[in-house]
Amino acid sequence: MGKQLTAGDICKRKVTVGYKQTSLVAAAQLMREDHVGSLVVVDDENGSRQVRGLITDRDIVMSVVATGLDPEPLRLEDIMTEHVVTANEADSLLDLMRSMREHGVRRVPVVGFQDELMGIVTMDDVLKILAQEMNALVGSIDVGIKKERVRRQ
Repeated sequence: MGKQLTAGDICKRKVTVGYKQTSLVAAAQLMREDHVGSLVVVDDENGSRQVRGLITDRDIVMSVVATGLDPEPLRLEDIMTEHVVTANEADSLLDLMRSMREHGVRRVPVVGFQDELMGIVTMDDVLKILAQEMNALVGSIDVGIKKERVRRQ
């Protein structure tokens, strides 16, 4: 059996971030430019980025647009999720999936040993890995079936 994948193995290391005081309009523009559905809200402490919150495009739509609020005066801290589910780089893929399911989240910032932001894993990333693993499994089953047919002949 191969090496067990970890959150650190599969996370995207380029993370689009914002700060509590970032305007909501600027955050939405940044999400659009980077083609992402979320921003990790961070504080820079001692040269490392500490996770302080998370905001998604859905948060903006549901909390601001759908309620008719003016986005201009709003900052990320006004609508961000503060209690963010994170994963440690060493967490297994299975533990990561379990945590995502238990907390009902689709995006999980990955942190290092000093809780510094290292990357992010999305449900799409997990599904891509699972699809690759399923394809490899099916491929190995097909090879086994073909070998068995040849052996019987």
